[in-house]
Amino acid sequence: MPKFLSRFARPQVFLAPLALLATALAWTLPAHADGLSDLESFLRQARQGRASFTQVVTPPRREGEAAPRSKTSSGSFEFLRPSRFRFHYLKPFEQQIVADGQTLWLFDADLNQVTARKQQEVLGNTPAALIATASDLKALSGLFTLANAPDADGQQWVLATPKSRDGQLQSVRLGFRQGQLATLEMLDGFGQRSVMQFGPLDTQAGLKPGHFAFQPPPGADLLRQ
Repeated sequence: MPKFLSRFARPQVFLAPLALLATALAWTLPAHADGLSDLESFLRQARQGRASFTQVVTPPRREGEAAPRSKTSSGSFEFLRPSRFRFHYLKPFEQQIVADGQTLWLFDADLNQVTARKQQEVLGNTPAALIATASDLKALSGLFTLANAPDADGQQWVLATPKSRDGQLQSVRLGFRQGQLATLEMLDGFGQRSVMQFGPLDTQAGLKPGHFAFQPPPGADLLRQ
């Protein structure tokens, strides 16, 4: 599994990419008939956003073993289409994933280590493309097979299956509640499930490209891949 994807699926290690927070400025839309309609509206109308998130990662259960323990993390997510986003994990460990339009920066505060990779070589058919970098369904359809999934938990769902089998991402489900992105659920090729629950999305955050600039902290080990 590529490091980018595996760490995105593991809260304690943090690599990957996803988004939402607001009060009076919360972005909501009228109820739609299905998840694909909600996804299309989200891609078209939410050009930027900021939100809190909670992520729960559950390893696969192996035959003859006790049910594995899930791990929970939380933080904030920001994005500015078409090429910038930031995941900032605050608990239980501080870590960041920052896409500045050219480079994907991965910062582990405990290790004081920064990994830098060319953004265009890393993102591809990842969850970040679904919620932060794609601009419309046409762009996504080249990377994923998209289909409506049955409504559940008060949400309209979209199932996204990567067309490329080069990575280890098996599938992604996106849940919308009253037109707002509420859940991102990822299943990797090893059976590990990662579920992100988003708070309300603030689409009036006034984010600018410079907000996503990243400078490695003094003394941090820098690895370029």
